[in-house]
Amino acid sequence: MTDTPEETPDLPETLRPEWRNFYGRRVGKTIRQSQRGYLSEDLDTLCPRGVAREENPERAPIDVSAIFGDARPVWLEVGFGGGEHLVHMAAHYPDVGIIGCEPFINGVAMLLGKIRAAGVDNLAVYPGDVRDLFDVVPDGVIARAFLNYPDPWPKRRHHRRRFVTQDHLQPLARILAPGAEFRVATDIPDYMRQALQEVPKAGFVLEAHSGTPWDDWISTRYEKKALREGRMPDYATFRRP
Repeated sequence: MTDTPEETPDLPETLRPEWRNFYGRRVGKTIRQSQRGYLSEDLDTLCPRGVAREENPERAPIDVSAIFGDARPVWLEVGFGGGEHLVHMAAHYPDVGIIGCEPFINGVAMLLGKIRAAGVDNLAVYPGDVRDLFDVVPDGVIARAFLNYPDPWPKRRHHRRRFVTQDHLQPLARILAPGAEFRVATDIPDYMRQALQEVPKAGFVLEAHSGTPWDDWISTRYEKKALREGRMPDYATFRRP
């Protein structure tokens, strides 16, 4: 069932429940007053225009280069959690623009605080379902994509809700540029099994798969929790031909 942010009626319009079915939490138990300030003061500036359905009901294609104001490469992180990796990559690659999509509003608020602290200015934040972005991004314009520690949906009957299904992977493949890299990190062996099976079906080529992260990787809070609980990280790199 779709969770709705019942306790947050004063949040910005962009945080209202979306039109399509969504599985998972949108809002946690508490959002601190400081975080509400980030949401009300910063999110509208960072949110890319034309992605939300209420702004673009016709789902017309958007100009991705207009998000950052130039022709720099644009990357995408699907479900950025608390934003550690997203901010790290933005600081590490200041000449790249990165769009982060995350429907869990508490995570969005955490990210906005990290953006303020880090002072990075090459991020865009969409507080909703990445499928909304897929609807309006033209073919072949995203240069790299990340899927880090996604919701595992461990029950077999829920595996169709995972991101690594064709309903998500085919649109992702469409918006990625030729040669674009798609990175997947998870601590759930069955999730990686499904990724290794399904991602190539969407037209990707597996380049690497191991327990060793990328050179520019930063361990997220989800990864640290997995390690504390004895689950080993697994990393895969795919490429769009």
